Amino acid sequence: MSQLAEATIEDLYREPGKAELINGRIVRSMPTGLLPNRVAFRIVRSLDDHSQTLGSGLALTDNIGFTIPALASGRQSFSPDASFYNGPLPRNVMRFIEGPPTLAVEVRSEGDYGPSAEDAIASKRADYFEAGTLVVWDVDPLDEVIRVFRCHEPEKATVYRRGEVANAKPAVAGWTIAVDELFGQVL
Repeated sequence: MSQLAEATIEDLYREPGKAELINGRIVRSMPTGLLPNRVAFRIVRSLDDHSQTLGSGLALTDNIGFTIPALASGRQSFSPDASFYNGPLPRNVMRFIEGPPTLAVEVRSEGDYGPSAEDAIASKRADYFEAGTLVVWDVDPLDEVIRVFRCHEPEKATVYRRGEVANAKPAVAGWTIAVDELFGQVL
C-alpha cells in the first residue's frame, strides 16, 4: 500500500486558484459570489485608506497567502477574504507572507451557513488565534452584521449592526467603518 506524499508550501505556490494548506493537503476554496466580494472589497478599500494615512501596515485583498508553522489542527496557511498585516515583509515580495495576519476578515459566502459551516468557521477562527492573529471578523452579508472576535476573548463576539460603527481594536488602531457604509448600496 503506497501513501501519498504530504503537500508543502511549495506545492501551494503552484496551486492555480485560492487554497490553503491543512494537514498536508491542499484545500481549495470556491470563488465567492458578487455580494461577499463587494463587501470584502469595501473593507480592504477602507483599511488601505487608513493604512496610507497612518503610514504603517498593509491592507490585503482576497487570495493573499500567509504561511505559519503547523498548528495543532495541521493548518499551515491562511488566505482570508480581506486582511491587515503589520509585520515584517518577506525578502521576496512575490512570495507569501510568513506569519499570521494582524486582522483576518472572513466574509460569508453562500455555503457558509448552517451547523457544519458554523463549526468550520469556529475552527478556522481558533486557528487564527493560535497562530497569533489579534482580531478576526466574521462578516455576514445576509444578516448585515459583523461579529468581531478578539484574541483576549476568542469565544466572545462583539456584534455590530446597521447604525453602528465597527472597529478592529487592538489589531488596527484608530480604524473604524460604519456598518451602513459596508452594507449599503453594495450592488
